Amino acid sequence: MSDPPKPSKRTLADEIGGKAARKLKARRRGDSGVWFGLGMMGLVGWSVAVPTLLGAALGVWLDTHYPAPHSWTLSLLVVGLVLGCVNAWHWVAKEEKAMKDEQEDDHE
Repeated sequence: MSDPPKPSKRTLADEIGGKAARKLKARRRGDSGVWFGLGMMGLVGWSVAVPTLLGAALGVWLDTHYPAPHSWTLSLLVVGLVLGCVNAWHWVAKEEKAMKDEQEDDHE
């Protein structure tokens, strides 16, 4: 029987080099703490609110100029809300992928 492979030992120089590289990367990236999180919440909020409000405004204008048996305001408000949610989902997925890629780079 053969012995199981031994885990490779990281030297002190490897660990120090890795920590230094992570610090340099963090400095280049800037501080992404609480303010970054609040900014992302604002971005997600506005990416939903703006299309929703635009859809409602267009719907009100259509209701006053082109009356129909259905409410343009309600219809376009829902369309704007759906588009805003898809837009917000896109931003969140993009940021999540960037964070995962960054974590994978840190572990290498």
